[in-house]
Amino acid sequence: MTTRVWDYLPEYEKERADLLAAVEKVFESGRLILGESVRGFEEEFAAYHGAAHCVGVDNGTNAIKLALQALGVGPGDEVITVSNTAAPTVVAIDAVGAVPVFADVDPDHYLMDVAQVKDLITERTRCLLPVHLYGQCVDMAPLRALAAQHDLVILEDCAQAHAARHHGEPAGTMGHAAAYSFYPTKVLGAYGDGGAVVTSDDEVARNLRRLRYYGMEERYYVVATPGHNSRLDEVQAEILRRKLTRLDAYVEGRRAVARRYEEGLGDTELTLPATAPGNEHVYYVYVVRHPRRDDIIEALKAYDIFLNISYPWPVHTMTGFAHLGYEKGSLPTTERLAEEIFSLPMYPALPLDTQEKVILAVREVLAAL
Repeated sequence: MTTRVWDYLPEYEKERADLLAAVEKVFESGRLILGESVRGFEEEFAAYHGAAHCVGVDNGTNAIKLALQALGVGPGDEVITVSNTAAPTVVAIDAVGAVPVFADVDPDHYLMDVAQVKDLITERTRCLLPVHLYGQCVDMAPLRALAAQHDLVILEDCAQAHAARHHGEPAGTMGHAAAYSFYPTKVLGAYGDGGAVVTSDDEVARNLRRLRYYGMEERYYVVATPGHNSRLDEVQAEILRRKLTRLDAYVEGRRAVARRYEEGLGDTELTLPATAPGNEHVYYVYVVRHPRRDDIIEALKAYDIFLNISYPWPVHTMTGFAHLGYEKGSLPTTERLAEEIFSLPMYPALPLDTQEKVILAVREVLAAL
C-alpha cells in the first residue's frame, strides 16, 4: 500500500457517521449561508482559546489578508515575517499592498529568529507576523516588547499550530489577532477550505465581519470598503464544530506518532524535530533534516513511501517575489534548510504498522547511503 505524508480516509472511516450527520443537519436547517453552524463554531472556537471573538472566513489565506486589513495594514506598510513558510502567508501580505520584510529563522527550530527583528524595523513597519510553524510557537515575549516599543500590531499565523501552547498561553492569543486555516491537512481540518480570525479586540472583530461580507453590516447596504465575499461555509463550520470536540485527542494522536518516530529514529543520522523552550508541540508536520535529503526521498519510493518537503523553495527565492530584491544568500539558514528538510507521514489516524514501515524503511535507506 502506498504511504504518503497525509491521508484523510482513515479518519473519515472512523468518524463517518458524525461527519455525514453534520452535513445532514445543515441541509435540513433551511439556512446554508452564515447560519447557526457558523455562529456556533465561532463561539466555540473563541471559547477554546479564551478569546472574545472568532470570525469565520473562507480560507486561511483570506484570514491573513482580512486580518491585516482589519488591523489597518495597507499599501506601503511593511510587515516583518519569514520566508520559511507556506507561500500564502506572503501572498496575503502582498494582496493588501503591504511589503513583506523577511527575518531569517533559527537553525534548531526553524522558527523566526526574533533576535533579527529589531534591526528590520523601519518607520514604515506596521506589523509583525510570526508564523507558528510545523506545530510550535515563535518566542513571543521579545516580539511583544518590540511591538509595544514601536507601536506595532502583531498578527499570528496559526495555520499550523491549532492547540499549540507557548509558556502556557494558547497560540493565537499572544498578539492583536490570529489567522487560522482549516485546510483538510491541518490539525483541525475541514473537508474542504475554511479559515478564521481570532481576536479579543471588539473593533477588529467588527471590521472583520464587514470585510468578509462585502463591507456590509446589514444585507444590501455597504457601510465601508473594501469588502469581500469571504464567508465560512455552513457545512464546513458544522463539521469543524464536531471535530473541535476531538481536537485535543487529535493532538495526542500526533504526539504519539512523534514519540514513536523518536524511539525508532533517534539514534540515526536524521535531525529530528526539537521543541523550543516553553512550547507544547502539536506536530502538524514531522519535519526531519539530512544533507542527502533528495537521495533519501528518492530511495524511499522503492518502498512505496512518498514524502513531502515543507518547503522546497523559500518564498524570497520565488520569481513571483523577485521584485522584493532578495539575493541568494540573504537568508542563509532558510536557504540551507530548504535543501535538507523533509516530512515523514504524520496524522492522528496513521496506522501503527505504517509507522513501523516508515521507520524500518528510513533506517534501511540511511544505512545504504
